[in-house]
Amino acid sequence: MNNGKLNHLDLYRLPWSLSDNAISWLEPTAMCNLSCDGCYRENEKDSHLSVEEVKRHLDVFQKLRNSDCISIAGGDPLLYPYILEIVADIKKRGLKPIVNTNGKALTMELLKDLKKAGVYGFTFHIDSKQGRGGEWKDKNEIELNQLRLKYAEMLAEVGGISCSFNSTVYEDTLKYVPEMVDWAHKHIDIVHTMVFIAFRHVIPNMPFDWYAGAEKVNWDEIKYHSDMKRDIEIMSTDVLAKVRERFPEFTPAAYLNGTVKPDSFKWLLTERVGTKDKIYGYLGPKFLELMMTVHHYFKGTYLSYASPSLTKKGRSTLLLLWPFDKGLRVALKNFLKNPLRIFKKTHLQTIMFIQPVDFTEKGEQNMCDGCPDITVYNNELIWSCRMEEQKKYDTWLRTVPKN
Repeated sequence: MNNGKLNHLDLYRLPWSLSDNAISWLEPTAMCNLSCDGCYRENEKDSHLSVEEVKRHLDVFQKLRNSDCISIAGGDPLLYPYILEIVADIKKRGLKPIVNTNGKALTMELLKDLKKAGVYGFTFHIDSKQGRGGEWKDKNEIELNQLRLKYAEMLAEVGGISCSFNSTVYEDTLKYVPEMVDWAHKHIDIVHTMVFIAFRHVIPNMPFDWYAGAEKVNWDEIKYHSDMKRDIEIMSTDVLAKVRERFPEFTPAAYLNGTVKPDSFKWLLTERVGTKDKIYGYLGPKFLELMMTVHHYFKGTYLSYASPSLTKKGRSTLLLLWPFDKGLRVALKNFLKNPLRIFKKTHLQTIMFIQPVDFTEKGEQNMCDGCPDITVYNNELIWSCRMEEQKKYDTWLRTVPKN
């Protein structure tokens, strides 16, 4: 198996929906200290919400949406002056506070304060097209693994904090993904999740006209546009195919489909188990179904981020849960080939590929069905990746094929 072909019916469809979802997306600020290629948010210096406004957004989430965690994003949330108070409030509500940041403003002192406030995890967005300066200027994705390791080691030193990374995948950086997946394996003890997000923009010569209601909108007036023609059709299966060129055994287990196409893989999730030296195998759909079902039964929510204490239980997962999942049985067989492995720490690790909006020939916009990155705007739940449309046009933009 060395390509990106999948049958969605062979995978577990993650049970997330608009009203019952593992994740919700909170934006206390639109201010950022970097300028990422492909960013869908307007960088606004004076955009901090008041603490009261942020808490009202959390109230909306809890009224309309059952969630396991709150991803605190932006902008960059570490620039928000009341980040500690917000983290503490989320924790008090019984939710997991996750900070989504580029990491530039993170210091060890702030990290320790966030730990005291109750932070559950971090997702660091790091890639080569963020305009980072200093020693990281013009570094490629592989060279940036040094920066990723710096943050992973910071979290490991403080202890008890989930560590995730995401990276936008462009046409010229797709080639680096297999080595980044391999880097994550080598640090499986302190890197719990790696996420790869396909680049999207509005570009010239797209075969669509854009409308806000009945009003036609020029494509270059949309926030997320590029003046040059670029590859905006990278699919999650393209990323999978690239990874399988190096790791043909790489096997996804779960997915989120699209709002228009049920066989599209908008979120494609792979769970693997192993040590820093060897991956024993890839967990199958039944394992993910068991984890989601059990967590929802006992906790009332679908599982999002797993704690470091849970991801360290790879060995007990293999030994106790193998009857429930074919992938686990294969992994256990590999694990037991050397009896001495029974004494080695074994970890679980998640690899995710995300495929943002894509278009059908009819101009339909295929969004993520059961989107985990729903946020609040004007007391309503909206797609966070398209908030600028609501702010500028007070509606979603429609695409209509050109005559």
